[in-house]
Amino acid sequence: MGIRGYYKQFAGMTDEEVTEQLREQSAEARRKALATVEAVDLSQTTWHELPHPDVVAAVTFAARGTLNVAPDPTAEDVRRELARRLAVEPNRIAVGNGAGQLLSSATRALVKPGEELLIPWPSYGLYPLMAQRAGARAVPVPHGHDVERLLAAVTPRTRAIVLCNPNDPTGSYLTPARLRELLDALPEQVSLLLDEALIDYVADPGAAAASLALLDDHPRLLVFRTFSKIYGLAGLRCGYVIGSRGAEQLVAQLAPELGVGTPVQAGVLEAIRVCEPQVAQRRATVLAERARMLELLHELPLDAAASEANFLWLRAPGLSDQELAARLRRGGVIVTAGSAVGDEEHVRATIQAPFHAERLLEAARTAF
Repeated sequence: MGIRGYYKQFAGMTDEEVTEQLREQSAEARRKALATVEAVDLSQTTWHELPHPDVVAAVTFAARGTLNVAPDPTAEDVRRELARRLAVEPNRIAVGNGAGQLLSSATRALVKPGEELLIPWPSYGLYPLMAQRAGARAVPVPHGHDVERLLAAVTPRTRAIVLCNPNDPTGSYLTPARLRELLDALPEQVSLLLDEALIDYVADPGAAAASLALLDDHPRLLVFRTFSKIYGLAGLRCGYVIGSRGAEQLVAQLAPELGVGTPVQAGVLEAIRVCEPQVAQRRATVLAERARMLELLHELPLDAAASEANFLWLRAPGLSDQELAARLRRGGVIVTAGSAVGDEEHVRATIQAPFHAERLLEAARTAF
């Protein structure tokens, strides 16, 4: 279209009509541009980049030289390195095949058939399955990432609460002070399984140490962490649990009977030693992009809840989670629909690199 033809299309139109047509043309141009770009997957909570090269080298070296040798079933070197960095005794730590395996083992150890496991809901989809495998009853507590609601849901048959903190998928977070309130008020027979898979993304730099300090006064607290998220080692399936003094026997019971593989131990041991700067950089990026996106998304017809995780919990009033996910997918972004965990209004969108944030923002603008 020549310049005369371009302006001729606006002949006889009001200024408002011209503005609206230009807006529609711009939106259509964005849609066509996004249609030619490969979709970016923001549905996962694991890190999107490859692991540190030294970790890859350690895993490769161990795989080449030790596949015919049984691993150390106690993962002693890993536990000692973790203990040194966390300032706890090594026998208060167990290493397992991911935090999920350790959480499941803890549920079977603490919650007997017919007893209850309280689960703030929505939350991580593994938790109800853990209760089922233990022969126990999973009790979802709606909007239960809240001290008062959890305490109100406790019954004589409650034996444990599993609390994802920060919560997946909502990003909700109970501070160490609020956790202490919960622990102080729990009946003697109730344990707290504190899943801190996403603790590295909490804005308070002292949060991780503060939650461990609760172990000194609360023997029925177990803290679970993982190398799957900010370390980017989900393929190794390795996590660990920390217990209080006096809980050493229980902690040891949670580890897999024959331990984790030697390449896994080599990889996580190297990660503990070399990845601190990388983890700090990733954390800083997520905190900056999360804050920026929370501010910018308020300009759109989207509700974005405050988050202490590496994702946002989004809702578009009047749209179901499936419709919102479909609109964002047409804009080149894949998110997780909340109906998978019983919430048919929200979607979860991961925020990590600036590239992710920009693509999500552009898709959201195109969706409305």
